[in-house]
Amino acid sequence: MKEAVFYEKINEKKLRCNLCPHHCVISPGKTGICRVRKNIDETLFSLVYNQPLTQSTDPIEKKPLFHFYPGSAAFSIATVGCNLRCLHCQNADISQAHPDRFPTSEVSAEKIVENAVNTGSKSIAYTYTEPTIFYEYAFDIATQAHKKDLKNVFVTNGYIEKDPIRRIAPILDAANIDLKAMSEDFYQTVCGAHLQPVLDAIKEYYEQGVWIEITSLLIPGYNDDEKTLSKIADFIASIDSDIPWHVTGFHPTYKLTDTSPTPLSTLDKAVKIGKKTGLNYVYQGNRGIGENTYCPNCGKELISRSGFRVSKNISNKGICPECNTSIAGVHMQ
Repeated sequence: MKEAVFYEKINEKKLRCNLCPHHCVISPGKTGICRVRKNIDETLFSLVYNQPLTQSTDPIEKKPLFHFYPGSAAFSIATVGCNLRCLHCQNADISQAHPDRFPTSEVSAEKIVENAVNTGSKSIAYTYTEPTIFYEYAFDIATQAHKKDLKNVFVTNGYIEKDPIRRIAPILDAANIDLKAMSEDFYQTVCGAHLQPVLDAIKEYYEQGVWIEITSLLIPGYNDDEKTLSKIADFIASIDSDIPWHVTGFHPTYKLTDTSPTPLSTLDKAVKIGKKTGLNYVYQGNRGIGENTYCPNCGKELISRSGFRVSKNISNKGICPECNTSIAGVHMQ
């Protein structure tokens, strides 16, 4: 365990966690919504510090990040826990679990970085569950990673307060952030959260200089109507039309097993809406098509992808060879 950051004492026994917008008030011996931050003797502790549930190497495109060192490897880690309760969570077995359910071995931040270096990864991705809830561990790993010229990537639901973003931003290089809908009702009913804090966090990550890409999982009957898609595209464009938007297909899972998979036509519709709105980079996810990067000026195909793999990249470090237009991203290879 390690003492948590961003909390305060509100009386002689109870603590308020200020890491995420839930601001859980935690009684002695209890945990917050995430299940991994516990009040022990009037001190808030992270129960998952140095306790990775998984370590693996993935293509950076799997995060998905298409404009951040495309074609590179990301060393991916996760712990138990999450601060949302999404009915459609694809990793509910670990995100919604208590730390005691999974026996783990202690792995230091330095060892994680060593493992990442040994795999030849370009970055460390804090992913699979929500990195916000293992913030202290992620922060210490990220600090060590930068010393070894490794980049750091969050794959996040965006449910985090501004101060934690500002603290980690100097050592956080990129983030793929879920924007699940543009409806407060959706966030409350489906995710157990609120919309506005996510919108605020997206803006904060961007303003702090973290490269961001946005993902929206389209669930039939929940968030796939034209009005919702237009609102998401408009919001992204209001920040920067160069922010990539990934629209991905839903598969029945967890507590939404009675909902149909997303038809390809819905993803096509979302791509058209995004491009009509003025977004320069809109991608379809988990359908095996619609994943290539094109120059927004001349339309030249620059990066070809199949699944999560780059099969061709003719950009010259982010410059279109056809018209010399700069392609948004971080050190495109």
